[in-house]
This record gives sequence, C-alpha cells and structure tokens, in this order.
Amino acid sequence: MNDLTLGERLRQRGVSRRGFMKFCAATASMMALPPMMIPKVAAALEQAKKPSVIWLSFQECTACTESLTRSHAPSIEGLIFDHISLDYHHTLQAAAGHAAEHAREEAMKEHWGKYLVVVDGSIPMGANGAYSTVAGHSNVDTMHEVAEGAAAIIAVGTCAAYGGLPMADPNPTDAVSVEDLVTDKPIVNVPGCPPIPTVMTGVLAHFLTFGRLPELDHLKRPKVFYGQNIHDRCYRRPFYERGEFAETFDDEGARKGWCLYKLGCKGPTTYNACATAKWNEGTSWPVEAGHGCIGCSEPRFWDAGGFYQALSVPTSDVGSTILTAGAAGLAVGAAAAVLNKKTKGAAVANRETITIKDLSKES
Repeated sequence: MNDLTLGERLRQRGVSRRGFMKFCAATASMMALPPMMIPKVAAALEQAKKPSVIWLSFQECTACTESLTRSHAPSIEGLIFDHISLDYHHTLQAAAGHAAEHAREEAMKEHWGKYLVVVDGSIPMGANGAYSTVAGHSNVDTMHEVAEGAAAIIAVGTCAAYGGLPMADPNPTDAVSVEDLVTDKPIVNVPGCPPIPTVMTGVLAHFLTFGRLPELDHLKRPKVFYGQNIHDRCYRRPFYERGEFAETFDDEGARKGWCLYKLGCKGPTTYNACATAKWNEGTSWPVEAGHGCIGCSEPRFWDAGGFYQALSVPTSDVGSTILTAGAAGLAVGAAAAVLNKKTKGAAVANRETITIKDLSKES
C-alpha cells in the first residue's frame, strides 16, 4: 500500500479524473502558479509517492497543530491519508509511550535520507536541555538525532522559526530556533503564531509536486506566501492613503473600516499571506475582524514593542526585521496622507503621483 502513487490512491478512493484535475487546479492556485502549470502539477502528483513525515513538538502551545487541523485545501484527513505518511506526531498519533517512539525509529530507519521533519516549538538549551524532554531525551538530542537522516526540515510557527515566545526577553530557558541548532540541512521557515493552515499544507504540496522546497526569502520563508507585506495587500490601504485612520477601536473610523495603523497595526513591516489566504476556509482575518496585525510572522515580534503602539515613521527598528522598499513606501504614503489632509486639488494630484512611484518601487 505504501508503494502506491498519489494518483493510484485517489483512484482507489473513488476520485474521478475530473475531481483530480480540480484538486490540481486548486493546488496550483494555492502555490500562485499560472494556469499553464496545472497539467505539470497533475503529472507530478500522479506519480508522487507519499513521503514519510516526522513531526516533532518542542516548546510550543499546540496552536500550530490546531491550525493544521483546520486546513481545507487539502483537509487534515486528506493530508494524512492521501498525501503524506504522518509517521510520528505527539498530538495526532494513536500510539503512545514506547510504541510511539518505536514508530519514529522505524520510520527513520526505513526512509533514511528521504523523510521530512516538521518541527513546531523552540528548543531550550538551558540546564543541558532539561527544560523540555520527550521519552527521557532532551529536545536538543532528539532534534540532532532526527535531523541527521532528514531530507529537509520545515520549521512551522514562529517559535520553531525564530524562537518565538519562549525566546522573548528574558528567555529563561535559553530557547533557540531550529536553524540556530541545525546548520547542515535544508530548512524552510513557516512562521506565524500560528501559521495559516493552507500555508503549511501548501509547502508540503510544493514538495510533493516538485520534489524540492519552494523558493525562499532572506529569512528562509517561502516567497509565494511571504513575498509581500500585509500593508500592500490589505483592503484598508486606500484609507491609509487618504489619511483616514481609526483613533480608537470603537470610534466612527473603526466602524467605517478605516486604517488601523494608529492603533498599532504592524502590516507595513509584516510579510505574510493573511490578507489573501485568510483563515477558516477563507472566511476572514484579524484586520478584517477589526484588529490590527501584530506582526507574528516576523522575528522577535514579542519584544518589538507594544501591540497597540503605532509604528514610528520612518521606522528604524521593529524587532530584527530589515525594512526595505516597503518601509520607504510607508514614509512616502504617510507624507501623502498629511498633504491630503491639509489641501485639495494640486496637493491631491501630488499625493497620487508619489503613491504611484512608491508602488512601482515596491513592485
């Protein structure tokens, strides 16, 4: 059964060719691929075999797994039963104790050099790793042991990608991220607190389709999901450009859906797909629900300043994020908003010219 391709498995489950092509079209769309790539995605998935996946949970709150269980493209059931072989996962596996550890060891032995490792949670280095142990082994030792035979590692959640909340000042457990500990394996970071479910499954789908990890940015995040900041894709940006901001969460501006920048929204310096992928099967996302972005997919967001404190303009340091053209665009956009407030006519035309130049720089 484990030797069957994905196409063979789907046919066994009664999935028609038409249904399979719809799935491939949805997968291509999720990965931001053009329509011409759909046949190639179909050909790759038709022959793809289920990769063995070992999921390690360290210093975490289980929110990343909770998010994964709410994935709808594919669903968690489809992911586990049709797309991957989830051979080890503390929360989702039926086995426990010695049987669970035996399953991990057997999966590593059978798929040595080929299995994927998914990690959520930071890794405590303090007290010789004694702050967090599983089956009598420290997270440090387990990470090294499992990483040795891995084809690649996917660090899901901000804790695994950057250290997250456990690493926040004063970092009592001396927590580190996966890439701080493992330096000789391909690593892709999928940050977020928690990450968007379809982003997690999308990375796995990309690996299944192309046999490699997606193109990454300077923080090892998939560009297809983290290539643009929240601000650029936010439906409230026109209000920002017009200088229309909510001053409190219950004022007239808030009721009209005005920009939440003054209430601490970190959208201009946060890179993620929240505004497009959204949550709960594309139903909504925090900014649409009336709360500003807190920047949870950026390094050290817990220590970057108050969640409700507005970014300064221009911003000199928000966490450890390196601000590029987006920050320059923020300063220009803010200046344009002031001009719009003070005058009409020529000032408005000038603002629009600046904004167009700003957008062309960002693109």
